[in-house]
Amino acid sequence: MTVRTAGSQRWKTSTRSRRGRYRPVLALGASGLLAVLSGLDSRRLGVAVLVIGPVLACARLNAWRTAVVSGWALLLALGVGAARGLLATAGFGIELLVLLTGCALAVLDAARHTGDADALARATEVAQASQNAILRPMSAQLGGIEVCARPRCAVEGATVCGDLYDVVHTPYGVRLLVGDVRGHGLDALRTTAATIGAFKDLAYLTPGLADLATALDARLTPELGPEDFVTAVLAEFAPGEVRLVNCGHPAPIRAGKQVGLLEPLEPAPPLGLHPRPRLYRFYLQSGDRLLFYTDGLSEARDANGADFPLLERAGAALAELAPCDVLDALYAMAAAHAGRTPMDDIALVLCQPTSMVAPSPAVRPPTLARGTGGAPGNCHHETG
Repeated sequence: MTVRTAGSQRWKTSTRSRRGRYRPVLALGASGLLAVLSGLDSRRLGVAVLVIGPVLACARLNAWRTAVVSGWALLLALGVGAARGLLATAGFGIELLVLLTGCALAVLDAARHTGDADALARATEVAQASQNAILRPMSAQLGGIEVCARPRCAVEGATVCGDLYDVVHTPYGVRLLVGDVRGHGLDALRTTAATIGAFKDLAYLTPGLADLATALDARLTPELGPEDFVTAVLAEFAPGEVRLVNCGHPAPIRAGKQVGLLEPLEPAPPLGLHPRPRLYRFYLQSGDRLLFYTDGLSEARDANGADFPLLERAGAALAELAPCDVLDALYAMAAAHAGRTPMDDIALVLCQPTSMVAPSPAVRPPTLARGTGGAPGNCHHETG
């Protein structure tokens, strides 16, 4: 794996930029020599060929540097004409007019590209600031739950990812949202911001977790396009248990005395597709950890198309490493499995209760269903 620091990358970019600045000047000198050689016929100087310098400059330099190169081209043309004593000839005037036109077009084109680059730089800066405000690495303790979170963008240097997470401490307990927005770019950023904003608004006001998912769907649907949706899993931590509502999202992993997926008995479609969510309750034991993730991790494929063996690798990492180290290790293992940076964005959130209190008999369900999260009798589902 190649490690590149930001400083070395800036140095390489700066070096390439400096080299690129000299190329129009070298081209200008070569074309000047060509202009002189092409003037063997005294009636034709060939100075119009000097436009090569400004044309190359506008492709690599900004407007004022292109204007400097253009100025040198014009001075060189006048010098060649003066040396031959043909400044007042009609042929020289036509060639000089061609050169002037080319230089003017080169400066205008450089100005347009400079404006586009500045606008792109400003847009990129705004997108990066927005992304950092919406989604950032997290390591905190809320309501007896230690939470570590990491976002990872698939494209190196990308400013906008399509995965999201948020955690809040509400009167109903610590609530977590992990989701995946369909698509990438600024549209995904807009949907990500809308989803997290809606979650922050509704998580404090909606008592039931299934009702919270329904309210999120109602809030987001008008904001989404006809083919857009958001997969999401909602979690709510209570004494001795975690409550989950899953809307088309990969099932979380619980690791402790055993490792398993906390899967819903009946799948529900993502937000934006009008799910009818159900609440599932899983009891927690001392030492349990819950890993929430997006499909960029579980679907990282090697050269043969084999998926990353998430349960096996996650179980070992969750048993041996500190909470935040687990997330970095899993991402590194997924990249090693794929042989490259994973092709999709990845969001990872690890939750670990720091104090376990058994649920009181008043909240323990009288009849438990067999779940997919481990041993029989640890899952109970309720209709949302």
